[in-house]
Amino acid sequence: MVDEEVSPSPSAAGFGHVPVMASRCIELLRPAITAENDSGAGAVFVDGTLGLGGHSEQFLSVFPELRLIGLDRDPNALAIAGDRLARFGDRVTLVRTRYDGIGDALVSAGLESTGSVTAALFDLGVSSMQLDEADRGFAYSVDAPLDMRMDPTSGITAADVLNTYSHGDLARILKTYGEERFAGKIASEVIRQRERAPFTTSAELVELLYRTIPAATRRTGGHPAKRTFQALRVEVNSELDSLSAAVPAALDSLALGGRAVFMSYQSL
Repeated sequence: MVDEEVSPSPSAAGFGHVPVMASRCIELLRPAITAENDSGAGAVFVDGTLGLGGHSEQFLSVFPELRLIGLDRDPNALAIAGDRLARFGDRVTLVRTRYDGIGDALVSAGLESTGSVTAALFDLGVSSMQLDEADRGFAYSVDAPLDMRMDPTSGITAADVLNTYSHGDLARILKTYGEERFAGKIASEVIRQRERAPFTTSAELVELLYRTIPAATRRTGGHPAKRTFQALRVEVNSELDSLSAAVPAALDSLALGGRAVFMSYQSL
């Protein structure tokens, strides 16, 4: 029997984030977490995409003896989630890493890298906090530096991709990661524009896309920037490479009878 819809905790509004489909995630992972007892005692839950800690907060509230290992590459998110989850004390261990680093994270938490996890959750893609932070460059609705790094301290930026990649590589990532019909045309326009001046802000890219994508497509296909911004974000953060490593690592980490849930909002 599944509990009624889980209500947002009193702290959810204060941290600006209410987790998506929390009740469904709890429903799917409950059989593993409560296999030994209803409180989750002895169970280990890995939140592979901790973000602001909304999902983890729900799990820790519903299962009062559950242990959490929370992973995120974004130091800002980890700091906020740490404050949000502080009331749960030593039941919480937070580790700064990409989600494909689950094995090493478990070892650092004093667990085995395989067979030690009861339940795992991965909420893929960009977080609401990252979209809300204008200076991160994830949102095409706000002019900002073309960064898009989930870890703002390392790696290439979206501007680096636009200003240095060849025509062929630009077209490939736009087609593969953005499923963009006009990938070749957009790549050509990017090369032409960067010869005059390098890309630095999201507004420059959005303006190019409005010029490049036909008006008929813009009227029926949503915002003309959405596919290009998705493609750049996936490339900058090596999201698919990370996911291809994270899935087997997560499955290897599961104990007998363990479960993992992966949430995605795109078709890649």
